[in-house]
Amino acid sequence: MAGFEFWKAQHAAAGVKVFAASVDPIDKAKEVAAGVSFPIGYGVTREQADQLGSWWEDRRGIVQPSEFILGADGKIMLSSYSSGPLARIEPMDVVRMVNFYEAQQKK
Repeated sequence: MAGFEFWKAQHAAAGVKVFAASVDPIDKAKEVAAGVSFPIGYGVTREQADQLGSWWEDRRGIVQPSEFILGADGKIMLSSYSSGPLARIEPMDVVRMVNFYEAQQKK
């Protein structure tokens, strides 16, 4: 999440808003949120992870990375699901994808 905080000016310039959510309880989420300028949700349940199609890890009771880029209309433009800690969307890739989709819409 630190990378998203680092690139927040570029995200703002591209109209990108960042939100995050975790299985963590509210007290842990507040600790994480103290280091970033975007909202952090807490208490994600297995049922919610299933609704998103996310990979739930039973052993640790966590949801693996599930990332979404939404358009201004709220529709999913891009999604990324992982079954482990790798293959997350990079912060600057978000800006690149938004710029790419906007350029495609103008054609």
